[in-house]
Amino acid sequence: MVSSPERPTKTRAFSPASCSEPPKRVAIGIAPLGIVSIGIVPMGVVSIGVVPMGVVSLGVVGMGVLNACLVGMGVAVAGLNTMGLWTLSPSPEHAHQPASKELTIYPSQQQALKKAQDFGCSGAHPMGSGWMPCNEHPH
Repeated sequence: MVSSPERPTKTRAFSPASCSEPPKRVAIGIAPLGIVSIGIVPMGVVSIGVVPMGVVSLGVVGMGVLNACLVGMGVAVAGLNTMGLWTLSPSPEHAHQPASKELTIYPSQQQALKKAQDFGCSGAHPMGSGWMPCNEHPH
């Protein structure tokens, strides 16, 4: 496209928000920076999307003060796989701690009985297609 000197051509490129730009009130897109941010890797006070980072984060992987996500990292976190000071999750201890007796399933009853002695309990109980140490499943 050729532009004349009297009428310059205006081009508008879509690019992620720069950290040097001031945040917008509402920002939508890839890496939007705003008070309310919606998109992929949104950053703002209220962030909604994939990998949101902000004070309140809603999405797949949330990082912020308050998170409601599948994988949340922050102060108060609600989700499936959470890390934070206060967490609400179906089983947060399963996500980030090394395997323990609660998580160990063995293919045979004999192996589970042997491990039960190591854990200081007796017996074994079936779990799915395998066996777990101790007579009762820990709660």
